[in-house]
Amino acid sequence: MRGRGLDHDGTIAREGSLDRVAAAFVPVVDAARARIAGTFGGMRLHSAYVYGSIPRGTSVPGVSDLDLLLALHDEPTDADRADAASVEAALDRAFSEIDGVGILLAGTRTLLSDLERHDLGFFVACLCTPLLGTDLAGQLPRYRPTSLLARETNGDLGLALPRWRARAAGAVTAGERKALGRGAARRLVRTGFTLVMPRWGGWTSDLDESAAHFGRFYPERAEQMRIAAATGRSPSADPGVLGMLIDDLGPWLAAEYTAVHGEKAPRP
Repeated sequence: MRGRGLDHDGTIAREGSLDRVAAAFVPVVDAARARIAGTFGGMRLHSAYVYGSIPRGTSVPGVSDLDLLLALHDEPTDADRADAASVEAALDRAFSEIDGVGILLAGTRTLLSDLERHDLGFFVACLCTPLLGTDLAGQLPRYRPTSLLARETNGDLGLALPRWRARAAGAVTAGERKALGRGAARRLVRTGFTLVMPRWGGWTSDLDESAAHFGRFYPERAEQMRIAAATGRSPSADPGVLGMLIDDLGPWLAAEYTAVHGEKAPRP
């Protein structure tokens, strides 16, 4: 089971651990913990988590970014978002080992809600590694690679496509195109993987592995997904790559996803 990212009972195993953080990133994680505690400690912060390649132990110095989730006692305010942006900028300036910092903010009520049970709840329980505070995973269920999980995690790809096209139309620099391409590519690979996840019967967050599993079920789109995985790791400013992702692979994937799993429950 472990070879498919599952525990012995067939549920999805939590994929990260602080023990897996590479030596080059230990000071980064330590600094993030200290700065988050100093900025959000007291009455605001319930718990903090690190996710992505760093706790999975697959990060590359100078290439990987630092991804953090802060669970707040109350719903995030503009002041919380401003403080998070300040923490992002400070960590990004301080460490050449990381290529950017991203902090997600959410209230604990939202994270534990029935609506988010198979989206943000799954994210916390299986994809996030505890950094500070009491782990919310203890209040969440064990998850299996089902169609319900697929629908609620990535069944809203179609909503992202118009936003991506608008950003692409307004992008004037290579940096803007790279940032958009990286984000869109990662989302497409994750969506492609969860499309086939119930049929494969396991879980992975690795981009290349995700693209490979997708390609076995959709060989006619395998090369496009392989390019998406490569772009998610090393973004390209090539307008042709961005156009392929947003105007070809994306619309096809959104339609196929809806046909197979249905649409994600609407959010307010």
